[in-house]
Amino acid sequence: MSKKIVKFVNREISWLSFNERVLQEAADPSLPLLERLKFLGIYSSNQDEFFSVRVGTVHRMIDAGVKSSEIIGDSPKKTMKMIHKRVLQLRDRFEDIFTEVEKELKKESIFIINETELSSEQQDFVREYLISKVRPRLVPIMFRELRKFPYLKNQAIYLAVAMYKYHDPQDFNYALIEVPADVLPRYIPLPSKDGTQYIIMLDDIIRFGLTNIFSIFDYESINAYTIKLTRDAELDIDDDVMKSFFEKISEGLKQRERGEPVRFVYDRDIPEDLLNVVLDGLKLKNFENIVPGGRYHNARDFINFPEVGSCSLLNEKSKQIRHPNLPVNRSILDVIRNKDVMLCYPYHSFDHMIDLLREAAIDPNVINIKMTFYRVAKNSNVVNALINAVKNGKSVTVVIELQARFDEMANIYWTQKLEEAGATIIDGVPGLKVHAKLCEITRMENDIPVTYACIGTGNFNESTAHVYSDHSLLTSNPAITKEVKHLFDFFEHTYKHIRYDHLIVAPHYMRNKIYRLINAEIKNAKNGKHAYIYLKMNNLVDRRMIEKLYEASQAGVKIRMIIRGICSLVPGIKGLSENIHVISIVDKYLEHSRVFIFCNGGDEKYFISSADWMVRNLDRRVEVAVPIYDSSIQEELKQFMEIQFADNTKARIINKELDNRYVKRKRASDERRAQDDLYKLFSNKASGKSGME
Repeated sequence: MSKKIVKFVNREISWLSFNERVLQEAADPSLPLLERLKFLGIYSSNQDEFFSVRVGTVHRMIDAGVKSSEIIGDSPKKTMKMIHKRVLQLRDRFEDIFTEVEKELKKESIFIINETELSSEQQDFVREYLISKVRPRLVPIMFRELRKFPYLKNQAIYLAVAMYKYHDPQDFNYALIEVPADVLPRYIPLPSKDGTQYIIMLDDIIRFGLTNIFSIFDYESINAYTIKLTRDAELDIDDDVMKSFFEKISEGLKQRERGEPVRFVYDRDIPEDLLNVVLDGLKLKNFENIVPGGRYHNARDFINFPEVGSCSLLNEKSKQIRHPNLPVNRSILDVIRNKDVMLCYPYHSFDHMIDLLREAAIDPNVINIKMTFYRVAKNSNVVNALINAVKNGKSVTVVIELQARFDEMANIYWTQKLEEAGATIIDGVPGLKVHAKLCEITRMENDIPVTYACIGTGNFNESTAHVYSDHSLLTSNPAITKEVKHLFDFFEHTYKHIRYDHLIVAPHYMRNKIYRLINAEIKNAKNGKHAYIYLKMNNLVDRRMIEKLYEASQAGVKIRMIIRGICSLVPGIKGLSENIHVISIVDKYLEHSRVFIFCNGGDEKYFISSADWMVRNLDRRVEVAVPIYDSSIQEELKQFMEIQFADNTKARIINKELDNRYVKRKRASDERRAQDDLYKLFSNKASGKSGME
């Protein structure tokens, strides 16, 4: 009896496999030590979001009685069991890696110590820090006698405190302390001598001060144990027609803080009686995602670990490159009036985008600027440039997505700031998230309005542009800018449905347009012509798209893909996907570009896009793929993809086993690391050289 072919990987398990690749980076001894620690933090942050969003969704499916789901790939109950098993395996791997990294830190004379290991001088420092910085932030809650257990915030760290008297077992108390890691550093350097660096955690400073904090009592034993509750983070948006969308999002954020529990983690050394009281109080006695852990939680704070020790413990900071077509003191609008320019972050400087907006803000001939915002930086120079444009008399319109997950509060803040300045705000499109990355600048030239545009794969965010690998096209090509203008008309008048001949726009057109592009490759392959598809994206989940790629593979189309995160497609299955090869690159920069290249009978078609191939992107979001018409940029984009395909240092093979095997080198000396090679490529181009040498 033939074994049934598994055509689709469960999306949740594929996501956990992606986060395992992040954990592999933390385990890589060739990385600088503090970078390994940061990857532990990134892994932990990712895992928290996974539970808040994805596990929350699976829980709601179970509660709703859903038996099977195409969205996740299996029944919700089966998926939850697979998640729980995989999460425990990854937790053990995390702890092993952290133990290893901690040993390496000690070799570098960096010690993370607890409250019991302090010298007298360090005790004095910690005591002063506790009194001046920490204690004013603490409000312990005594909960033994409370009728209602205290509310736990989503993903906050709490210390559950047990207080006892040795001679009277009946005289005891419990307390809860929230660790104020949102306002104070989690890791605090201590006074050090002789080149040795000591670090203490905020949690342990609180433990050190427990007798001080509870000095009004006379308990002989006071100990604290970490607990953390993760809640479902999906927003339930009120459908009250009398409320503005702004109000609905604001209220939804308050509800998120009170979302249903999806994971409870605790210090495995916690006394059983205290654990039972906490679980009873939270009504989690029969909850399945109760995870015993170590003494500390929220390892995501490793991302902000102090930069101590020698500079060799961190990646050398690469100088951002100026694009050769955008020299200093040259009008950017003047350049792109004559030639398209492609920026590739973080290799190229995001300052180019800021400079473009500043130029538009002060140019007397610019009459309006329109942009889409999904996530912007905390102290955004982009927003600042737009506010200055308003002050200079320009008409500024911003489409701001209030449903950008976990950035809702920031986007509400920027909405208010821009409105106060006098900008026109469009708070998204009802029923759709606006995920497209668009900027339109209109300038009067010889009494004729001329439109310039920027279309990208990533957010207009100077903070993430330092660590996210993204592409952005600057163009004045009328064929493209006219359709960008149409899109902003659609945002302002959502009943308008416009035909697009150049841009590929979701949700109305993208799916079918991509089908047609794949079908053309299938037809060419069947006719014996050269046929291939190169794809790069963050996630490939949409089953209909995957089926179309399987069909192309069966027809003989050669398909190469770089998928950073979730890949529900199974490559390399004989008779189904043997012509599909998939890798994933996880390295110092987050691979975020979406690039699509189709052979098209030798007349290649190139696109960059804001969209992954997921149901939500193709059917429920406004997304844009822009064609690349400039032959020199096409050549550069092809080179970009070939360099990534050639990676044999940070590339992993995606297969049905999900074992995250690294791509093997043919020779030990034949090292290719895409992100380093791309930096060389763009650096050489900036200095007038060609290629990577």
